Amino acid sequence: MNIYKECPTFENESYELRLFRNEDCHDYLKVYGDKNALPYFNSDNCDGDNFFYNTEEKMRNALEFWQMSYEKGWFVRMSIVDKKKSEVIGSVELCTRVSDDDFNNMGILRVDVRSDYENEKELYSIFSLITPHIEGLLGCKGVITKGALYAVERLAAISKAGFVKSEKLLYGKNGVVYDGYWVRND
Repeated sequence: MNIYKECPTFENESYELRLFRNEDCHDYLKVYGDKNALPYFNSDNCDGDNFFYNTEEKMRNALEFWQMSYEKGWFVRMSIVDKKKSEVIGSVELCTRVSDDDFNNMGILRVDVRSDYENEKELYSIFSLITPHIEGLLGCKGVITKGALYAVERLAAISKAGFVKSEKLLYGKNGVVYDGYWVRND
């Protein structure tokens, strides 16, 4: 399956993951306008974007960029829908890394959620829902995700989902170096 031609939907008891939609904008404002969630977003190698969108205009611009990026095969954003509340509470971003470092040809998994979902139970439910499918969706050789030292709930969730802390550094554009990555190789 080519995720850039047809994006699948995944679900478990709590969440549905599906391709983002423009009508998700209002719910996304609660995610990307949440200052308490901002420190957990992975904006490494994103040209200075920190993913803080606190107006409808900024959020719509981001959605337009996500759509263009999906059409060009750069990355895919999937909405995380809380099935009980029928609202989008975050997003999953997936892409394949092309680089000259140890993370070449690995899938990158970014999970952004509202701060009220930034806890081990909810994050584990989301990570365990998408992670087993990434290599097949992207044709990559493993998956990396970021976990900052202070993100103790997130670190517990990604560890439980089968990721291990990498001592390797991620080399970004223009020579910027990032750490804090966790790896899962199936």
